[in-house]
Parts: sequence; structure tokens; C-alpha cells
Amino acid sequence: KVNNFPPLPKFIPLKPCFYQNFADEIPIDYQFLVKRIYHVWIFYCITLAVNLIACLAWWIGGGYGVNFGLAILWLILFSPCGYVCWFRPAYKAFRGWLAAITFFSTNVAAAVFMLFPAIMFTMSAVAMLICILRVHKIYRGGGGSFQKAQDEWNSGAWRNPPSREAQYSNFSGNSLPEYPTVPNYPSGNQWP
Repeated sequence: KVNNFPPLPKFIPLKPCFYQNFADEIPIDYQFLVKRIYHVWIFYCITLAVNLIACLAWWIGGGYGVNFGLAILWLILFSPCGYVCWFRPAYKAFRGWLAAITFFSTNVAAAVFMLFPAIMFTMSAVAMLICILRVHKIYRGGGGSFQKAQDEWNSGAWRNPPSREAQYSNFSGNSLPEYPTVPNYPSGNQWP
């Protein structure tokens, strides 16, 4: 099958890198979910583009240009990385199950080997979900809530440095010992 993603205009000399067809490769029961994951990735890319515009406005308004440069880097780097490292594994997991199950009628041994990556992609997706749920549980267990965040925002508590330091120390545990800001090095090229 001919690669069709990303869809590029004819004047660009690059060719698409991936074949993506929800109707052909994803079981009908999961097409909605996979399309939703795809739309989340598109929203992420749009967010990176809006961030680029906001950083440009900040720079024009008197802010730092380094943020605009980083926004360009993030858009160029994280959009394709998000596709390859996040959406594509989910897409392959759903496609892998379909390919493995349908291949049992052709060659059982090959189908069993095909099940391994399907299982691994699924385990990877489940592990990501578990990590997100654990982070959410830690956040909720620490007394955080959307209402509390709104209250802190409205009261201006987030601007209070002692309050921020106290919140940080709640999560950081024991602090490291204090060191001078400039270390003492031997003079010249005489290292011990």
C-alpha cells in the first residue's frame, strides 16, 4: 500500500512516510477510539502552533526571544515525535490485533509471533494509562483539586514566595546540602 500520511502538497519534494487508513486497518469496534486518539494528537499540534504565536506576541511585546525559538523547536520536533511515539503505537496496537487474529487462518505459528507486538503495544498503552492515573491519584491525595487551584489563583496565593516554597518542600522531601555557588578549582592545569 502506498504511504498516505502526512498528506503533503505536490510542490513539496518529500513523500508521505506512513500508511494510515482507519477503515482498512482498524476493527470497526475501535475505529471511533483510534480516531479520537488521532484528534487528540491533532489538537496537541494545534496547541504547539498557538504556543508559537503566543511566544511571538510575547517577544514583540517586550518579552524574551528565546521562548519564541523554543516554541519553533517544540513545534518542529514534538509534532512528529508525538505522532511517531504516541499516536502510532496506539494505532499499531489496534492494527496488530486485527492482523494477528486474521492471520491465524493462514499460518498459526506466524500469527502467534504476531501476537507478541500486539500484546506489547497494548501493555504499553495500559502502562501509560496507569501512570496517568497514578499521577492523578497523587495529585488528588495531596489535597489538590480544581476548586482549590481556582481558589489559590483568585486569592493570589500562587504569587506568595513562602507559600510556593512550602508547597515545593511538601513534594521534594529532604533537601540537598547547601554548596557555594562557585566551586573552588585548582589554579592552572594541576588537577589532583
